[in-house]
Amino acid sequence: MHASKWIDWFQRLQAIAHNGLTYAENHYDIERYEKIRDLAIEMASANTGATPRKINDLFALENGYITPKIDVRGAVFKDHTILLVREKGDGLWSLPGGWADVGDAPSEAVEREIYEESGYKTHAVKLIAAYDRNRHEHDPYPFHAYKLFFLCELIGGEACASNETIDVGFFAENALPPLSTTRVTTKQIGRIFEHQRCPNLPTDFD
Repeated sequence: MHASKWIDWFQRLQAIAHNGLTYAENHYDIERYEKIRDLAIEMASANTGATPRKINDLFALENGYITPKIDVRGAVFKDHTILLVREKGDGLWSLPGGWADVGDAPSEAVEREIYEESGYKTHAVKLIAAYDRNRHEHDPYPFHAYKLFFLCELIGGEACASNETIDVGFFAENALPPLSTTRVTTKQIGRIFEHQRCPNLPTDFD
């Protein structure tokens, strides 16, 4: 079974259970949704080796109706090279970005993330792609997420690592360093280079 298939099933079952428990009032319905939740946790535990309690704790603070999380990533070019940051967590490279914060517009979120992770000031000029994380070759992740990739114009600043990154650099398309595929894939960066070469391409979306 492809790894992305069980994670998709887990995310759907977990969301059905959580949303059901959020709105259900009938005692029997509540029991049914609790069983669905427990089944989803058992499925994730069997496929990851994590304890059921640890998996349950991941979702314990989720309130209200479950919706996908939003991950923003910025594509910044200098000549024909792209800005990448080296993640402290896994030592691999990624487009600067992260979860969008409440109160930020998507463009503001990506500009902030780029500055915090790389030291460069930018201006978002185009939404390159809106992807469903599950439909791309990312490492498994418990939460369902949408990924927004923005083309951003470099307007100032200088390279500076952060508490989340340990290095910053610009790389040619044919000389990419090892990528953090939890965050970005080689295919996605290749598509971003296509948008940089052909600015009139429409936004990609799943």
